[in-house]
Amino acid sequence: MSEGRAADEAVDRSRQRTISRSALGRHRRFAEVSPELGRLDEQAVDDAMRADPDGTLGLLAELTGATDARLRELARSLAGRLVLDVARRGPVHPRGTGTIASRPYRPDAGDLDVDASTEAITEAIASDAAVDPERLRVRQWVRPATALCLLVDRSGSMGGVALATSAVAAAAVAFRAPHDYSVLGFSRDVVAVKSQGTDKPAERVVDGVLALRGHGTTDLAGALWAAARQLERSRAGRKITVLLSDCRATEPGDVHAAAADLDELVIVAPAGDADAAAELAASVGAPMATVDGPASVVPALLQVLS
Repeated sequence: MSEGRAADEAVDRSRQRTISRSALGRHRRFAEVSPELGRLDEQAVDDAMRADPDGTLGLLAELTGATDARLRELARSLAGRLVLDVARRGPVHPRGTGTIASRPYRPDAGDLDVDASTEAITEAIASDAAVDPERLRVRQWVRPATALCLLVDRSGSMGGVALATSAVAAAAVAFRAPHDYSVLGFSRDVVAVKSQGTDKPAERVVDGVLALRGHGTTDLAGALWAAARQLERSRAGRKITVLLSDCRATEPGDVHAAAADLDELVIVAPAGDADAAAELAASVGAPMATVDGPASVVPALLQVLS
């Protein structure tokens, strides 16, 4: 089965596991944002976002699985827009090591590459003519392109704030490496929400993540191997796997060997459940940050990618 087909079928299965209105009523703000069947009050959502952005995004993520079809679609649309807005905040630019390269001359593009430009300068002096700028070179600091693969842990119970956190992480990765990234959801199996080298709008990627629901055991080693295979498709100078997980593996597999096969691994773990993640990060030398909800995703990514 192709990765794209697997992703589509997983999304369909996730959406079949709907949540009743009575179950959604346990959320403190549910009655405010959805006062009646098939209705979502956007003003109430705006008010709730100002008071509690993490909890509100978590509620909207839950509503994308509502039994009420109209409410489900309204929540999917609004949650997608808000997730993208949160993910745009703050600069998250993966920093490559960089090299000095000789480039064609452009004003203010860099320092003159004297060695590469000597012949043009000498000939101009000898003929008492102006130097041809087309024959000049400059030395310029060039950073390599960066490819990202985001691994989203969807094992166990994944919904609410955890689901919204994953969606914001996917959107942030999409904005920061728009031409070369992948998003994989994993439990016992791996689902490609977006594969490396395929074109997919950020809105659809976010929608695909919001459609995921938690279930099953955690094959952490398998997920890391899958990330390596995704990044093999890229020709970027820097390839980074971003692991969003508590890092507790419940399936057999050599996690350390899989991590060692990656060019770079960074870990983002839930703030209240980060012990296993910290142990893995220390053992493989991976930068790590923690998040306590969707609003802290972008600063966490800035920390580990820098």
